[in-house]
Amino acid sequence: MMQEDRNRAERKLRTAARVAGRHLPSGLPPVLYLTDPVRTPDPVVTAGRLSSWHGLVYRHYGQPGHAQVAADLAKVCRNRHVRLLIANDPRLAMQVGADGVHWPFAARGEARKWRTRFSLMTASAHTPEQLRLLQDAGFDAALLSTAFPSASPSARTPLGPLKVRKLARASALPVYALGGINADTAGQVAPVAGIAAIEGIEAVFGP
Repeated sequence: MMQEDRNRAERKLRTAARVAGRHLPSGLPPVLYLTDPVRTPDPVVTAGRLSSWHGLVYRHYGQPGHAQVAADLAKVCRNRHVRLLIANDPRLAMQVGADGVHWPFAARGEARKWRTRFSLMTASAHTPEQLRLLQDAGFDAALLSTAFPSASPSARTPLGPLKVRKLARASALPVYALGGINADTAGQVAPVAGIAAIEGIEAVFGP
């Protein structure tokens, strides 16, 4: 992506973030950047270009060297005022002083034991029923996917912006839309939901 295109995309994301921020409780960043071992080759570099309107979810999947990457991310995020969550690894989150943990839906029961240890906990939901089951489970927000067609190998049939907005409006739990979110699609969900993205953020702020 050319620098001019990056600048244009960043302006679009900032606009969507301002809208999303009006619908999220204080302490929740309007935009979450999710890392991926394949699609985000150097998350530490990307983290160094984020700002206080971002949060970062580090998903290491047991990759070699992940503890050092988490420590490096924690340092960068503190300096950049970016909220850091470690995915499905509360012990590593405590070790590096992360703000919280992002949990897969299947681990929601395990998450209850860690509620008092962190200031921020989120969970994944892939269906309306999963989102409903997270409502009173002690989480601060849910990441609902798949919003738009996505390159992720685990992506499901897209819910589409209309259904995402409907589910987010009906949810007592703040919702982030995930899957196919980028500078061009973020504005379609921002009026009722936060924005969570992988390539959509990497393309603008990555190496």
